[in-house]
Amino acid sequence: MRKLARRGNMNERIDVVLHKFRSRMSSYPPGMCPLVLYRSLFQISMNQTCGKCVPCRDGLVEVDRLLLSILNGDADDSTLSEMESLCRMIARTADCAVGVVAANLILDSLTEFADEYESHIHSRKCVENVTQTIPCVTLCPAHVDVPGYISLIHAEDYEGAVKKIREKNPFPTACAMVCEHPCERKCRRRIIDDAINIRGLKKYAVDMVSADKVDNPPRNVCTGKSIAVIGGGPSGLTAAYFLALMGHHVDIYEEHEKLGGMLRYGIPEYRLPKVRLDEDIKAILKAGDIDVKCCCKVGRDIDFDDIRTSHDAVYMGLGAQLGNRMPMDGADGGNVVPAADFLQLVANGSAPDLTGKRVVLIGGGNVAMDAARTAIRLKAKTVHVFTRKRDDYTALASEIEAAMQEGVRFRTLLSFLNIELDDNGDVHAVWLQPEIVGEYDKMGFVTTEHSSNYPYRFLCDYLILGVGQRSDVAVFEKSGIPTVRNRIDADVTCEVKDTPGVFSGGDCVTGPSTAINAIAAGQVAAFNIDEYLGYHHKVISDTPLPAAVPDPCIPTGRAEIEEKDPFERRKNFDFVELPMTYEEAMRESGRCLRCDHYGCGAMTGGRGE
Repeated sequence: MRKLARRGNMNERIDVVLHKFRSRMSSYPPGMCPLVLYRSLFQISMNQTCGKCVPCRDGLVEVDRLLLSILNGDADDSTLSEMESLCRMIARTADCAVGVVAANLILDSLTEFADEYESHIHSRKCVENVTQTIPCVTLCPAHVDVPGYISLIHAEDYEGAVKKIREKNPFPTACAMVCEHPCERKCRRRIIDDAINIRGLKKYAVDMVSADKVDNPPRNVCTGKSIAVIGGGPSGLTAAYFLALMGHHVDIYEEHEKLGGMLRYGIPEYRLPKVRLDEDIKAILKAGDIDVKCCCKVGRDIDFDDIRTSHDAVYMGLGAQLGNRMPMDGADGGNVVPAADFLQLVANGSAPDLTGKRVVLIGGGNVAMDAARTAIRLKAKTVHVFTRKRDDYTALASEIEAAMQEGVRFRTLLSFLNIELDDNGDVHAVWLQPEIVGEYDKMGFVTTEHSSNYPYRFLCDYLILGVGQRSDVAVFEKSGIPTVRNRIDADVTCEVKDTPGVFSGGDCVTGPSTAINAIAAGQVAAFNIDEYLGYHHKVISDTPLPAAVPDPCIPTGRAEIEEKDPFERRKNFDFVELPMTYEEAMRESGRCLRCDHYGCGAMTGGRGE
């Protein structure tokens, strides 16, 4: 019994070590050599082998030796062939999953990173531009100087923090409320404990000082150039902001009554109060020579060709505000509404009366979660979310959890068959087919197939389709703008294919994405439009950063943003998040490892270059 007790204690200690190891794995920095990463993963399998079968016991060691010779620049093409043959043998003959999975891991790498292997063998180095970078800056689509503004928050210079954010992103307030914070995904603080709450700190900064009270970076002299921006959403407004700072005149054409795009008409009030969004928009319009034409739809109120001929360049940031319907009978029935359209109805003050109604929502993305939580606030009797696969829940885990807390019910492994309408043409029920899980596809997502269980009928009074959005590009197609699958055909520089002087970015190019990705596209477009016009302007603020000091690396808990009680917040559209306290903000900002100065990366040239 003593031995069993001692073994149990040892396993508990190993679990603690593995928990720390998982945190270390999740903090692998962007830009590292993929072959080094594959070797580290491969060595985990080597350590797990029981040593009973020769392919696993000896073969994995030999593969590791060959891989190391490639990394050291001591290999040739025959080494690659030998390693591939050895891995295929191990995958075919190993007794258990340890050897099979390890060998397949290397075989996958030979396909995924063939260029990397070739570079190591022939040039004895990684491919060009493979180097470790600052994780939070690299993973932020707008490449905001995250360590810089966190250090300013810690120094209690909140105005400076907002200025630092605005060097790359003119929506500090909106992003503080709704950004999906990809910057936190590989935070190096995970090596010690947990990622910095970057979004929470940004929110603390804009709570301390209103964004519209903070000066923008200095504006360049007037260039005499004029740019048209079609679409007043996050992408279009970002482009307008930077172009105005560069000294260009900007005309914004927006079809709605107010600016903001999906930030205003797609994100509910409880997540992003519109008075806070207006703080960012006011600051953007102060950036320079910007004229706004609201309630002006291109193709209805003004011709696109007239816009092109009267401006030196055009940026199209149309967004993707049209909700998709499903190609099936009943999809156009009464009380069947795409999620994006439903949210816009609510934002425009035309919310449907859902009191006592049974609401069904198909889809698991962030827009679907916004729609489900909005339906709860409109006093629906029940709200059910159905998806085919668990992978279909692409919304932030925090959004799904919040929806559950507020009373939304979730069911998965159900495919949507058809819509049943009543005699009045309104939705009466949906038919659902139970599914079972199958193999994983090449992208690592699980597949499903019909279960032997029969389809069943689920009664509902209101059906919301959270199955994607699309852009309204028909008018622009008629004017010769190239499109692919209802998206504008533009490259990574945002230049529209074969259309000089016309640029486009955001959701109308990539399909529905996040606000920060739209902002990043607007930033990229602005600087490329500036280059197209023959300039090379830079936007730099004069905010000095506090000196970086080494972190003692003491494990410390992460300060989370608290929310109101679910039973309280589901009753209205009031903002749900509670303010971070001064003590929490100081402690959280003090956890930053200042990777811009120490560790895996360093800012070179201008900050964030």
